[in-house]
Amino acid sequence: MTIRIPELGLAIRRALAMTASTALAVPALAQQVPEATTLDRIEITGSRIRQVDLETAQPVLTIGRAEIDRQGFNSVADILQNLTAMGSPPLSRASPLSAGEAAGGSYVDMRGLGAQRTLVLVNGKRLGMTTSGYQDMSSLPAAAVERIEVLKDGASAIYGSDAMAGVVNIITRRNIEGVAASVYHGQYSQGDGERTQYDVAAGWSNDRASLSFVAEHVEEKGVWAKDRGFSSSSFTDRHPNDGWTTVGQWGRITGFKGPGCTASRGCSYSLDRGSPPGGPDSFHISDNTPFTGDVSNSNEQMHLQTPIKRDSIFVDARMELTDQVRFNTQLAWNRRTTTRQVAGYPFQTEVVGITPMSADSWFNPFGSHHGYESPSDVHWNRRTWEVPRVSTSELTTWQGVAAFEGNFEFGGRDFDWEAGYQYNRSELFQRATGNLHKQRVADATGPSFYNPATGKVECGTPDAPIAGCKPWNPLVPDGQIDPYGLTGNDELQDWLFPEEITRGRTTTRNLFANLSGSLATLPAGELGFAVGAESRREDGRFIPDPLAQSGATTNLAAGPTGGGYRVDEAYLELSVPVLRDLAGARELTLSAATRYSDYTTFGGTLNSKFGFTWKPIEQLLVRGTWAQGFRAPTIANLYGGGSETFTTGFRDPCDTVYGAAASNPDVRARCAADIANADTYRQLGQGNEPITSSSGQTPRPFTNGSNPDLKPETSTSRTLGLVWSPTFAQGLNIALDWWKIRIENTIVADHPNDILRDCYELGIAERCTGFSRDPELGIIDKLKYGSRNSGFRQAEGYDLELSHQIDTGWGKLRADWKTTYVVNAEEKTTNEAGVPAIPSNGIAGNAGIGFRVRSNASLGWEYGDFGLTWGLRYFSSVKERCLDAKTHPDECSHPNQRAPWFSGSRDYNQRGSVTFHDVQARYALPWQATVSIGANNVFGRQGPIMYSQPNSNYSYYGGFDIGRFIYMKYQQRF
Repeated sequence: MTIRIPELGLAIRRALAMTASTALAVPALAQQVPEATTLDRIEITGSRIRQVDLETAQPVLTIGRAEIDRQGFNSVADILQNLTAMGSPPLSRASPLSAGEAAGGSYVDMRGLGAQRTLVLVNGKRLGMTTSGYQDMSSLPAAAVERIEVLKDGASAIYGSDAMAGVVNIITRRNIEGVAASVYHGQYSQGDGERTQYDVAAGWSNDRASLSFVAEHVEEKGVWAKDRGFSSSSFTDRHPNDGWTTVGQWGRITGFKGPGCTASRGCSYSLDRGSPPGGPDSFHISDNTPFTGDVSNSNEQMHLQTPIKRDSIFVDARMELTDQVRFNTQLAWNRRTTTRQVAGYPFQTEVVGITPMSADSWFNPFGSHHGYESPSDVHWNRRTWEVPRVSTSELTTWQGVAAFEGNFEFGGRDFDWEAGYQYNRSELFQRATGNLHKQRVADATGPSFYNPATGKVECGTPDAPIAGCKPWNPLVPDGQIDPYGLTGNDELQDWLFPEEITRGRTTTRNLFANLSGSLATLPAGELGFAVGAESRREDGRFIPDPLAQSGATTNLAAGPTGGGYRVDEAYLELSVPVLRDLAGARELTLSAATRYSDYTTFGGTLNSKFGFTWKPIEQLLVRGTWAQGFRAPTIANLYGGGSETFTTGFRDPCDTVYGAAASNPDVRARCAADIANADTYRQLGQGNEPITSSSGQTPRPFTNGSNPDLKPETSTSRTLGLVWSPTFAQGLNIALDWWKIRIENTIVADHPNDILRDCYELGIAERCTGFSRDPELGIIDKLKYGSRNSGFRQAEGYDLELSHQIDTGWGKLRADWKTTYVVNAEEKTTNEAGVPAIPSNGIAGNAGIGFRVRSNASLGWEYGDFGLTWGLRYFSSVKERCLDAKTHPDECSHPNQRAPWFSGSRDYNQRGSVTFHDVQARYALPWQATVSIGANNVFGRQGPIMYSQPNSNYSYYGGFDIGRFIYMKYQQRF
């Protein structure tokens, strides 16, 4: 078939075919183009219509195999996370406190609108997802990737639910010839975080069939929080004495008016170091001095970067059954194992809700066994330092697609068709240790006695011993050998800390059929169309261990999640050429698409998309789109069991030092209705001690649940862009796109901070009914929250992409610059009129970070067998809440700044921008091998300290580099 190729279209096609070229949204113009050639029609992300002209109405970024190799990142998620259009990762490896089925996975969030609103495809088919709607990028081996296409536009009319912020389409390798094996090894200059990767790619083909095989093994060691200054303590090494918790590994009695105590609420007592447990004379009033006192720094036992192992196999097979009918299949298997460790559990009898240490306990220094004048039960706390909490998640994923495809001619026109079946399945196995069995602790610290016959202390009383119980003295500090302490006592540890097993499974089944081709020949070209249907079934379950479901252990209680839904869909897409080869209109093409989706959970929804491409001159392309989108509620949204969590970054507006009540009398008046001591109220953190910064971790767990009445989110997205490839500068390409996305009826993953802000600061009465306060302490003791449809979320900005490639007598030079500038990003979590939206642009918070500008630049030089690449990754400055404007004024650049979206003022601190530099050198060896040596963050730059802990459990952004990473890669071809 002979087709005339426009200059810009042929340039795009050539750029995609050259994997060594720089990834561009719209690549270079060719300067000399033949008048006619023969090319196959192909499908590009964002359209189901197969076509030769690859310029589309929507911006598509392509990352080729060569660019992937030049970056030095060894996972698909790391590659994508460094794109400027990506927002904060919802779960980073710097979040070891994260729990549930998504923990340990890798996810991407386009435009900062939420990872569940970015759709991930593999060869145009959906990647499997968790019951919460997260698609794990680590389930696909990086060695199997041929290229990645990123559609920076809404595409629900083309792909259905979730494609609101954009689409990532991972195109896998096919038709591999021969065998290639490679080894990758690297580590941080601090000597940790070692990463090793082995992969092999092999292929065979003949005139009728091809088989490609990729296998990969990756192991990434962990990094400990104590080994970086920004994570060594709660508020970094700038404030090493702050943030320690009174729930220490030394054990202490709390709230008791014993010897030497003058405090009205009682004192706490700890065992003298090295002293044998006994009566009050062996104890001292607890010392809260960091380093030398009876307090703990939990960061010393926590991962900063959690370790991960991945084993993957990918197979692509194709066979031509006839000249016009083909069969293809892609099969993938992946096993990902992640382990995360957090500090031993901070056990507090008052919080956990078990009985205090009995007055008849052999270990109670103020009890009856030691002759104390007024024997008394006593509350106690103890961080179980000897047994850190360790959770290992093993996720096994199977993916399979089998399809027949072909082409035929009818009425002198060519048509392409495809029909097939897709199956995705993930099996999750989680093993958790380090949580205490509450009843066993109660028995172990309840009444006990010394049995002369056995020479041991036993649980219960002489008349009623407790069979199987093992007595425990929680007041014996870590490291001190004692028959009733935890140190070196495996038998006691095994009894108090039972292993908990959690399982999960998700499956996707999808039948699909597509037909595309040309309906008619118009004066300006072919009227293209695509039509298709899909029937997809999603099922999932997440079953916590029975001990966790019942709340029998100190593990966060969680109910089971289980359910599913089916969706039947049909779509139609048209590409209508209107003008061609006219003055002022070298080309004008309109496109339209619509999709109807019928869900068993909420009914039907129709979503459409319109776009245009216009070339007033051959070197300039103008493009634009308008699209509707939607996101269906997930299985967890609808059928999830409640789960408990100790919320980090929690802020109580009623706190009279850091909360809104400190400066706003209206807020304090609302707080007084719920808190008896509202004028002096302090928010308490772990250990029931007042917080020392603007936020803290809750001392009591809150409960997060589901909502079966949720409706789908809806969205509208718009783009308008220019692509210019001037003739006066061969190889220069410039693309500028404006985008705006607004999501209505958002499924709000409610947050305790939002609930309390709405209740006390905004005065929304209906938001004050989901929690209660402790009548004595005033703190929130119960709070239940879940998802709801409310408010909106929107973002607007510009993408600028510039590339230039030239050939010289001393090699090829390549420059590439991509920048995303966010004009506006805000959300509103209520439908109340008059409540202002909350901006996130240029602001960092516990839920994420909104960079106004992200920019990447790359300079490359190729000379013969040698290549050199220098890259820069820029993150703009942001503001965050000050640590403490009074105590640390040097870390509060904007005190008392007016914040219209809150009541009163806020103290903000400007955190500076940061640029990370990457370098790689590579050389092609004579024996068909290539060796690459490089460093990411070659200067060892550190991002700014952020006490708001965005996407992290530390005072540092979870998406920043944590050190200089040096690596080497060797590839051998056979």
